[in-house]
Amino acid sequence: MSMAIRTSGLTKAYRRATALDNVSLEVPAGIVFGYLGPNGAGKTTTIRILAGLLRPTSGTATILGTDVLADREGAQQHVGYLPGDFVAYADLTAEQYLRYLGNLRGGVPSSRARGLAERLRLDLGSRIGEMSHGNRQKVGIIQAFHHQPEVLILDEPTAGLDPLVQREFLGMVREARDEGRTVFLSSHVMSEVEAVADTVGILRRGALTEVADVATLKAQALRRIDMVLEESVPLEDLRMIDGVREATRDHTGTHVLVEGSTAPLLSHAAPYGISSIITQEPDLEEIFLGYYAKGA
Repeated sequence: MSMAIRTSGLTKAYRRATALDNVSLEVPAGIVFGYLGPNGAGKTTTIRILAGLLRPTSGTATILGTDVLADREGAQQHVGYLPGDFVAYADLTAEQYLRYLGNLRGGVPSSRARGLAERLRLDLGSRIGEMSHGNRQKVGIIQAFHHQPEVLILDEPTAGLDPLVQREFLGMVREARDEGRTVFLSSHVMSEVEAVADTVGILRRGALTEVADVATLKAQALRRIDMVLEESVPLEDLRMIDGVREATRDHTGTHVLVEGSTAPLLSHAAPYGISSIITQEPDLEEIFLGYYAKGA
């Protein structure tokens, strides 16, 4: 399997703090990779190194096999990059700005920018300096996508966008993946990462604590089962079942936290007569917070 992004021992240390601590990561080509962590975890530092804008203290990083330090321009040719603090020439219209970037990239058909602008509901004739934050963000998204790069590196891409435009953006991300391109997506909006990501990496204080596909993370996470039983089942028996982490009872029913498969629990509870059952599936935000709560 070819790797779109690979880092080895990536470290960035400042005088008083370490922003990245020995991060080794492999992102296969043709997937959406969600990069998660709170403010200060090192996400933007990683992204700036991958984009060739920041030198690491030690370690290496490659984009499609091209070293971002030894051959920065070569690596950047493969990349569409949206920084978390996107700025552009305020005196230009969006159309002028995108044409300028397209020319720098060897010529990009203007129809691509127009098509993306229609999808994102952006007036290309407006001056960038007069745009709202959300519309400037749309310009940033278009400049990252319109030359159809093999690797998209996006830092908080939906900041300032309304829900309908966010939905359209996520459609663009899925299309890029379906075309075989790779998307490296850093976001605080867990729901959007969950909607498009194939794999996620969780960063904590500069260290990579977990890399797994979303389905695996969900399978390993705790889920809550709320049951109403016709006959009372001893809580001690429930707590002995494989995967059960907690079992309680109140006036509304029996409540169980289960890790992994719920089949053993349901098999044990069935003879007591299950009148109703509600399963609350974990979402990515709960999983992410769980890693931090247990000091992962």
